[in-house]
Amino acid sequence: MARESESFEPDPERVATLREIADDIRGENSESKLVAAMLYRVSDLFDPDEETSPRDIYVNMREILRTKDAGDKGK
Repeated sequence: MARESESFEPDPERVATLREIADDIRGENSESKLVAAMLYRVSDLFDPDEETSPRDIYVNMREILRTKDAGDKGK
């Protein structure tokens, strides 16, 4: 089994591609904004200036989804 650090080596080209896709799909609705935010967070795995792990991203996105879900139920 590969260690996390071996699986996500810095890759500026991948970062740029993921963030470009995120910018392209970001729209006015909350779903497109959410998917764009997820892509930005995933791109952080390959950004040499970011210190994050798949678990960090999972926890962050889980909390965002929980908050969004709670907000949607309150409407």
